[in-house]
Amino acid sequence: MIKLDPKIPAGHISEKWTNHKFNMKLVNPANKRKFDVIVVGTGLAGAGAAATLGELGYKVKAFTYHDSSRRAHSIGAQGGINAAKNYQNDGDSIYRLFYDTIKGGDFRSREANTYRLAEVSNNIIDQCVAQGVPFAREYGGTLANRSFGGAQVSRTFYARGETGQQLLLGAYSSLNRQIKLGNVQMFHRREMLDVVLVDGVAKGITVRNLLTGEIESYGAQAVILATGGYSNVYFLSTSAMLCNATAVWRAHKRGALFANPCFTQIHPTCLPVHGEGQSKLVLMSESLRNDGRIWVPKKAGDNRPPNEIPEDERDYYLERRYPSFGNLAPRDVSSRSAKYVCDEGRGVNGGKAVYLDFADAIKRLGEQTVKEKYGNLFDMYQNIMDENPYKVPMKIYPAPHYTMGGLWVDYNLMSNVPGLFVAGEANYSDHGANRLGASALMQGLADGYFIIPYTIGNYFGSEKPAKPDVNSHEFKESKDEVLENVNKLLSINGKQTVDEIHKKLGHLLIDKVGMSRDEPGLKQVIKDITELRDEFWQDVKVVGKGEDLNQNLERAGRVADFLELGELMAVDALNRDESCGAHFRVGHETKDGEAIRNDEEFAYVAAWEFEKVGKWNLHKENLEFEFVELATRSYK
Repeated sequence: MIKLDPKIPAGHISEKWTNHKFNMKLVNPANKRKFDVIVVGTGLAGAGAAATLGELGYKVKAFTYHDSSRRAHSIGAQGGINAAKNYQNDGDSIYRLFYDTIKGGDFRSREANTYRLAEVSNNIIDQCVAQGVPFAREYGGTLANRSFGGAQVSRTFYARGETGQQLLLGAYSSLNRQIKLGNVQMFHRREMLDVVLVDGVAKGITVRNLLTGEIESYGAQAVILATGGYSNVYFLSTSAMLCNATAVWRAHKRGALFANPCFTQIHPTCLPVHGEGQSKLVLMSESLRNDGRIWVPKKAGDNRPPNEIPEDERDYYLERRYPSFGNLAPRDVSSRSAKYVCDEGRGVNGGKAVYLDFADAIKRLGEQTVKEKYGNLFDMYQNIMDENPYKVPMKIYPAPHYTMGGLWVDYNLMSNVPGLFVAGEANYSDHGANRLGASALMQGLADGYFIIPYTIGNYFGSEKPAKPDVNSHEFKESKDEVLENVNKLLSINGKQTVDEIHKKLGHLLIDKVGMSRDEPGLKQVIKDITELRDEFWQDVKVVGKGEDLNQNLERAGRVADFLELGELMAVDALNRDESCGAHFRVGHETKDGEAIRNDEEFAYVAAWEFEKVGKWNLHKENLEFEFVELATRSYK
């Protein structure tokens, strides 16, 4: 019987984390060496956790399917990282960052977790500066800040347009130090294909060595999944092509609840789709919306070059609809607004793009200043689009990006499976129905550096879990099941490629479970995905062998998982009969297209239990708002 206990500490929200840390069980330094921890994923959350746990004295095994942990997709976050330092003296505070995050998520996240994220944010900046992360600085030497969507203060720290890369290099250097000291053992080119439970407790993982094809077992007293999000379920997304949901999905099929899978973010500032053969989409940082103005022609079908369209014939639609926030309206609001104007026939680039124009900023600040702030992003745009954005406006359109859903976790970031912790984008806990820009890096580092190192120690001190035996029948059964699934994929010998099936799934999802959803479409897409899944298992062709490097086999396993996850996304969207954040259900909107929540019936976390393929049971964690008042989210 599953009972959802979020384990939220008592007390005022500003004291919960402090009191909780004091009341936790501790493991003394000598005893830390007796505990083994597995960390899957080496992005900011995973590398941060592995490095910190190694520094504390735990014995850590870290796994990545890359040839280097430097390749983790955390580098894809360009624009910045939020923190409530209030260096600008513009009214920011921990509470304001907390409130903006709760409001940005449309009141569908857990209060206590979100406040802790804001509270820890300031420590992250200090840690990263100490590591040598080259944040931008003002003339006087203080760290610079800029604004991001959903906020009216400047709280985003940045390193030009490559903040994620610089933060990852800091975490990577800390991780390497622990590898050198022998506290972390690094396993490259391994893909986790199962989590091993012994008497219902997570005790290890089963992986495939991607170079040799060997199925391997590794045991530990706790497992941390920090494997990112699942936006590649849409086929075209801003995520790197290797990003997948296999680790969390296999854990889900072993009993871990999957929370809010329909909460998927469409980022408004991406390059438009340019052709049928495209394999991924390119993110242009949200930071560009600080100085870039977004517009479309006022008249439908106006195909003149942008420089020939006079000012009074342009519609700066975000500034018009949301005068308080303007071009820095939150991502879900901005994405839907772009879709509305394109649906009206006022889009550019064949109708599927809007302009992001820097002419005013260049006139006001000068081209050199704009280049210093965004130069690498402008260079990237010119290399891809073959247009000079200093001379003509950029063309952008929304694209699948971040996923707010993930494995359910309690306040300690442990799933409902004892011993299985989940960090960063892989869990659901902090962002509700929509993530604000520059908060992904914040959550990944908060979880990895400052939260899990405390809470995992509390688990060890309280439960004192014994070391597992990797030769036990549980580990052997897991290896057998993984090998059976590999052989099943290789034996199908159909006619369609893995990508052909994946692309079909992506078309179904973006059409019916994309920026807007409706009941008939969701019911139809569930049926369509079920049929497509049958098609996959009957007609996909996976070439090569299982005993060596086989990227076709890797992709086949990941797409098989996406075909199941995609259905759950639609099931969750169908169940949530309201509009909130990135989940926009047609029929729940105001006359001018704003989302209408249903707090009486849907102020809960939807945590889904896997029963069998195509069948899930719903568990609800009711959300209680003690320190913020539920309100209509408005950015006007």
